[in-house]
Amino acid sequence: MARKIRKGDTVQVISGKDKGKTGEVITVIPKEDKVIVRGVNVVKRHQRPNAQMRQGGIIEKESPIYVSKVALVCPNCGKATRVGFRFLEDGSKVRYCKKCGEVIDK
Repeated sequence: MARKIRKGDTVQVISGKDKGKTGEVITVIPKEDKVIVRGVNVVKRHQRPNAQMRQGGIIEKESPIYVSKVALVCPNCGKATRVGFRFLEDGSKVRYCKKCGEVIDK
């Protein structure tokens, strides 16, 4: 199934406490309809020392955010936009920007 938001996309938060922030999608969680965006929805967690992290303490990490709260930033026009799908002449399905009409997938 084709997703409108994919890993590596640049997105802008359109609602919530981080409204207006932009960042890159690190992880997509399709079963929960959530994404993890770099630098957005940062929370503090208490971490116990373990093999990977010698020293424990309070660490900051990104928490998942609902995909409906983010909008894709078009790489062509640079604006937050909705995403549409269309088929090219060779039969491949691609995403396109609803504002400028340019194809997002190359």
